[in-house]
Amino acid sequence: MTGDTLKAWAQASRLPFFVATFIPLIIGWSMAVKTTGAVRPGRFLLVLLGSLIVHLITNLANDYFDHLVGTDAGESIGGSRVIQEGKISPRVMLKVIIGLYAIAFFIAYIIVFHFRLHLLAIPILFSAFSSYFYVAPPIRYGYHGLGELFVGINMGPIMVAGTYWVVAGTPALEPLLVSIPVGIMVASILYYQSLPDMRTDEASGKMTLAVRLGRKGAFRGLIIFFILIYASILSLILMGLLSPWALASIISVLLVVKLMRIVLRTDNWVLLDLHGKYVRMVYFISGLSIIAGIVLRD
Repeated sequence: MTGDTLKAWAQASRLPFFVATFIPLIIGWSMAVKTTGAVRPGRFLLVLLGSLIVHLITNLANDYFDHLVGTDAGESIGGSRVIQEGKISPRVMLKVIIGLYAIAFFIAYIIVFHFRLHLLAIPILFSAFSSYFYVAPPIRYGYHGLGELFVGINMGPIMVAGTYWVVAGTPALEPLLVSIPVGIMVASILYYQSLPDMRTDEASGKMTLAVRLGRKGAFRGLIIFFILIYASILSLILMGLLSPWALASIISVLLVVKLMRIVLRTDNWVLLDLHGKYVRMVYFISGLSIIAGIVLRD
């Protein structure tokens, strides 16, 4: 495999977004260790590997099926564009997607049957199929304004509570509650990333949540996402599920204010793609604050 090929697959993988997978898994693991004393690093690493593979599948499948439909063609800046640039053929990408699914299902088999966590098969299957049908026919829920909902569920409750379940050996309500701001934050990343492509998405029939809301509504929606993030973290602190250390997430408000000013002053929203780092930084800071709120809780 040449250096150019490796670069192409790194581009297709969209590695900077993988932080979205690490945060919920570490939160779930931290809660399991704090609550039950069970560390089980082997189980955690298995969940981490499986989750990263499913995240990668989602990214590749998004590129593959958007290419088939033509959503990422022309002026669109969505996706990794490795297919449009001729770096990876659709046929090769499909083969890799199938291979990765085989590995993911093997890992799921070990978790469900070797660890005797049979009921965990339900959220695992939900996550696997929703990662595929995000843009794949016949469902394509990402084309109907439901992308943020399903991604929020997968990378919030399923990842946080699922990791807790695997490590602790039993499910619990607390990780489900703590997963709420995590799911909202991941959904906000996807939502923001859809803003620059609103015009081309609408033209191709991809009716994302932002497209359905329209420009003014999409801006209000972004504000609502951030309000829900901080309100949910504060609620968890008041409930005693997180220590006051989680209030460190307030630091990220400065980034939110800066981002909102950029959005307001930008006439051409295609340029907003240059500032997606601020949403990811909010997620990173708030995610670390939640972890601190768990680890440092009495």
